[in-house]
Amino acid sequence: RYPLDLLPGHGSDSIGLNAVEGKLYKGRPRGHSVGKTWQAGDRIGCGIKVESISAGNGAFVPVFFTKNGKEVVRHLLPYPPGGLFPAFALQRAPEEVKLHMGLRWNSSSAEDDVAMSVDSEEKEEWHRLHDIRLNGQLLEYVGRGKSLVDVGLAQAKTALCTRSHYFEIEIIDPGNNCYIAIGLARKDYPKDRHPGWNKGSIAYHADDGKVFMGSGTGDPFGPRCNKGDIMGCGVLFPRDYELRSDSEEEEPLGGGEQYGDLPLGWGEDGDSGEDEEYCQAANLHKQGDKVQVFFTRNGKLIGKKDVCLPKGGFYPTIGMMSSQEKVRVELRPLSG
Repeated sequence: RYPLDLLPGHGSDSIGLNAVEGKLYKGRPRGHSVGKTWQAGDRIGCGIKVESISAGNGAFVPVFFTKNGKEVVRHLLPYPPGGLFPAFALQRAPEEVKLHMGLRWNSSSAEDDVAMSVDSEEKEEWHRLHDIRLNGQLLEYVGRGKSLVDVGLAQAKTALCTRSHYFEIEIIDPGNNCYIAIGLARKDYPKDRHPGWNKGSIAYHADDGKVFMGSGTGDPFGPRCNKGDIMGCGVLFPRDYELRSDSEEEEPLGGGEQYGDLPLGWGEDGDSGEDEEYCQAANLHKQGDKVQVFFTRNGKLIGKKDVCLPKGGFYPTIGMMSSQEKVRVELRPLSG
């Protein structure tokens, strides 16, 4: 049973859209903007795309939300035992809504609008996707998977910074060989090379538990990872590390030997959109600054490595290389 004192989307096995904030909540109390808000007189709808469920998605169902009859956002949600039940919440007086249940929504007349809105938020977060297909938060390998040059690469649009310093992936399907890697790389990293294999990158590889630091030869680092495991990667910046914006002339300060501790809360509250704008304005990292890159597995620290920041900073990067591999990504998880 879902707790009655939690808003839809704030607890596990749930998804919810806050009409006033215009934010989508996906199983945790931190939302992502959908670019729209609702006011008095607006109609907000929620449903599932039964016809879109296929064997390829496994036990996942597309959940969509609408504004005045037009789809605004869609998200692929794991289908919990017992199914998904309609839920809504009111937070304060004198809020009042009129509820219509059991409706059928026909999107055929607005097919072009729907196609433009599907996964728009998620797509905007990625700088490039090579041999990888995006479906909501899911990344699926679609390359040949026959040789070392068949790497699929996903790289985020925004570099990690002091306000957004950690991200996670969950292995949904290990595929044939679980050739999955999580790490950081420079912005111009080769699209057909696993993160960690080339200069300007570092990565933790699931299939052998090794860490690769700009070399095709890895070092023993942590346990192997497989289906259901959550792998995390982040940066610990020096305590005196500062970033400059485009309007400032000073170079960023760095080089301090004292690194910040791993945060107890693994993250901070705040709007993810504001964090992204902050990082885009402040990601002019000074080449050669020393930072610590750390990796986690299922919420536990595996280890840290001292590395030099490449010019422009480190970008969250995910690699896959065998058929049917699939991961769920959280670029700004509550725990990081």
